[in-house]
Amino acid sequence: MKVGVIMGGISSEREISLQSGKSVVENLDKNKYEIIPIVLNEKEDIIKKVKDIDFALLALHGKFGEDGNVQAVLQTLDIPYSGCGPLSSGLCMDKDMTKRILAWGGVRTAKWLTVTSIEEINYSKIQELGYPVFVKPNSGGSSVATTFVERKEEIEKAVKDALEYDNEVMVEEYIQGDEITCPILNNKMLPVLAIKPKGKFFDIESKYEDGGADEFIVKLNDDLHKEVEKMALDTYKLLKCSVYSRIDMLVKNNVPYVLEVNTLPGMTKNSLFPKSALGIDINFSELLDLIIKYSLEEKR
Repeated sequence: MKVGVIMGGISSEREISLQSGKSVVENLDKNKYEIIPIVLNEKEDIIKKVKDIDFALLALHGKFGEDGNVQAVLQTLDIPYSGCGPLSSGLCMDKDMTKRILAWGGVRTAKWLTVTSIEEINYSKIQELGYPVFVKPNSGGSSVATTFVERKEEIEKAVKDALEYDNEVMVEEYIQGDEITCPILNNKMLPVLAIKPKGKFFDIESKYEDGGADEFIVKLNDDLHKEVEKMALDTYKLLKCSVYSRIDMLVKNNVPYVLEVNTLPGMTKNSLFPKSALGIDINFSELLDLIIKYSLEEKR
């Protein structure tokens, strides 16, 4: 089977995608697959470069990769691909839509508001959220242009910075707690990982630099584990995820809150999903095999 590992793309997360793609190529079983690295440099590349593959293993992040557009193109071309479909990918990429659906479904998440310009900033509503707050691109990832804002005077610059990457910006309540992440594979939660960033939050440096954060499998108390597992699986189902996704949460005073959903989790040597899978003796190569297997079953 010819497996095209699709990486690169046109988003602000291109370099991270290239790292994921390289790592995936290195860890795929060469005895099982004919591996074809495919680097996207522009949108038109997807049609030009995938015509001879049997399966697309997506190592893309950000816009035109994680937002459902590439998935829709591949479906049109009748090429099976890894992970979530166009609808789920689009919903999870849009943080505002993610939170609206979670709130409707009764899943706890931090309070938030969105703005599309400096003029829309409502300082009274932000005050109701309470400082500090996070300001981030609504459809961004990898914590690009995410700012931890402690004072009213810092809001405008943070919104301006985020608007460089997206036309909608989220201002989100800060939940001071412990960060955890819950990988879901084929409707089952893998071991939960605790994340202890060296900085104030799990920013881009913490995520992708060696030693940027301590990440380890954590054993939660039974009641908390049950609630976290239920929230993670409810989130996965409400947003119509399939094959695999990673649900990020914060836990404050033993109460979990869903932060966001990653439909194409990072697959570098520092990434969280492979670390979690290893906790149940699934190595990176085996994890990729399972993603391909479950994706083919889903697309059939």
